[in-house]
Amino acid sequence: MTRLLSELLQAREPFFRQGLKRLEAANGHPNTDIRFSTELTQATQSKLRELGLDPRDTTAEELYHVLQSRLEADDARLIKTLRTHAALHISAEGDVIAGMIHALKELPDSKRCFALKASAIRTIIKKLPPKKAMKQLGYRSLDSFLKHETAVSALAAAWLSEGAHWRQRLLEQYKHLQPGDFEDRNIVMVQPDSRRWRQLAANSVEAHKHNLISFKELGALVFLPLPAEVPAGTTTASLVLALHELNETRAGSTFLKLCQVRPDFGSVVQTVASGEPHLSSRLLDQPVPWHLIQRYYAQLAHHGREEAFEPHVQLEDIAWHPVEQALSAVEPSFDFWRQTAHLGLLHQRQPVSLNVADAALNCCNKLPFERRVAQYFKGSLWHELMLRYLQREPVEQSVLAELQPQLAAEMVLA
Repeated sequence: MTRLLSELLQAREPFFRQGLKRLEAANGHPNTDIRFSTELTQATQSKLRELGLDPRDTTAEELYHVLQSRLEADDARLIKTLRTHAALHISAEGDVIAGMIHALKELPDSKRCFALKASAIRTIIKKLPPKKAMKQLGYRSLDSFLKHETAVSALAAAWLSEGAHWRQRLLEQYKHLQPGDFEDRNIVMVQPDSRRWRQLAANSVEAHKHNLISFKELGALVFLPLPAEVPAGTTTASLVLALHELNETRAGSTFLKLCQVRPDFGSVVQTVASGEPHLSSRLLDQPVPWHLIQRYYAQLAHHGREEAFEPHVQLEDIAWHPVEQALSAVEPSFDFWRQTAHLGLLHQRQPVSLNVADAALNCCNKLPFERRVAQYFKGSLWHELMLRYLQREPVEQSVLAELQPQLAAEMVLA
């Protein structure tokens, strides 16, 4: 059973197997890996039957093409739903991105975050005038640029236009930030959509195959304009990515709040902005990403655990919302994809992913079976496995030792 997990994850051996043995021994040999492998097999077979397939004789390639057809049909329904949102609620008939932003704002989940103030980011931009962005958007002066663009759209334009050197200089400025430069507010979601913005965004969307820029330190998601004609699956990919980034933004916000008392707070901001903080554990063979800790404690919020986070973080800050659940709340036909993020079928030691993010990326990029992607599935599978071990007291206590701000110094970048 451990072999199944290893091959689905395409894990490095013998390190993966040795790590599981160490976890099993520390927890009294509960056979978590065997139980989880059995659960995976049963859940995957159940989803195949839901698709009208026979688990006994369905090939991996057949499953892949059925999933692509399912995703394409769901994507068409999603586009219709988002256009309806736009027409009914914001007088933007046919604007899928406007409908998407409205649908995200209407979801009954936490939108609060601890994020950089607009005044602070404007101050930083004044020190690093983004001349290429100003030129592309038609501004002759920095004052005019900052007057007519919001802090979020100004940063997004600079991020797209100025190149790696400017981005590195921006991150260097973050080193000087203090907790007073941050505030509690709702996550910002914007859609710059002028003619010049469309020209600026076109190259980025073409190069990266998605239209979203996320600034965790700013608590903001920027939705770039999409071309008039996009491949099937693009809208789903965009919405799924936005839901992932909302969770990542909430997790980054919590970590920043937790680290307010650290003397190197600015360095923490740099880490959140450029990668992701990780925590060490004496029982795990690799650092644990902070968002996994956030997800674990979000599941246990109703049990308390205030002592792990007080006084800087409250339980309501520890929010994590399953992507597939939120997706099906926007368009009910996506209900099939619930609980599939970590499911996959093994084929010649390569997984076929049932994760909706992978399915959408495969669809909008028109990837054949042999070139399919499964990175979201592998990430979700590893997280699900670690969540099961976190439920065991020795592992949880090992991670808890790193949670307090004064002990959270051993971070590494993702």
